[in-house]
Amino acid sequence: MSRALTIATAATLTVGAFATAAPAFADDPEPAGPPLRHVRYTVTADAPYWAHIYYRDTDPAQFSDYSHNPYEFSPRADADIAPDKPWVFDAMLADPDLWAMVLVQSGESPNFPTPGFNCELAVDGVVVKKNSGHKGALCSIRNW
Repeated sequence: MSRALTIATAATLTVGAFATAAPAFADDPEPAGPPLRHVRYTVTADAPYWAHIYYRDTDPAQFSDYSHNPYEFSPRADADIAPDKPWVFDAMLADPDLWAMVLVQSGESPNFPTPGFNCELAVDGVVVKKNSGHKGALCSIRNW
């Protein structure tokens, strides 16, 4: 009987070893987040002019990240723009209704006359916001 018990114990241990030796899938991919949307910002001026352009190119993980340091999520481009020389930037955002934004203002001295600025915001190829202003323009789906 002890030989039968030894064989049974060995068989149980062998089966247990195979059962627990299954690979652990620690490298499983993270679940996919929301699909990214194509956002295109276009900025022009009514005459050739040097401008500061702030835009959103990343969705913050949470609003407090943005609130703590908005410039981390709103880089600035300095560009020479004109009616026939637009500044165009393409971004991929998960929530453009909340985060898509482009703002243009004079890159010159505040006392320097400005020609007028224009912005356009398109999501997935559809223009969703246009704006113009003498000293600057803001295009955003969300009200800031």
